Amino acid sequence: MLPRSGDVLHVTRAASVQFRKPILFRVIRVLDRPTYDGWVWLEGYELNAAGDAVNRRSIFVQRAGLRQLHAAGQPRPHAVRSARRPTQASMRVA
Repeated sequence: MLPRSGDVLHVTRAASVQFRKPILFRVIRVLDRPTYDGWVWLEGYELNAAGDAVNRRSIFVQRAGLRQLHAAGQPRPHAVRSARRPTQASMRVA
């Protein structure tokens, strides 16, 4: 699988030993750098559990070890936020 701009990937140790702790990664672009056969440089953002970008990075990974979670162009699921309940302070009348 060759990732495309906008793809969200689950990057684990299967992609590279540096990812002992898996990350979510949104691809900006595939870098045009010389690599070993089956490996690729990706530039993008590391995502937190809510899908927000927390760190921009370039990673060197095996294409076969990448797992695509969301393809570019597909709508991403959004976290549902609960409505805030009014507090006693906000309900006071001046």
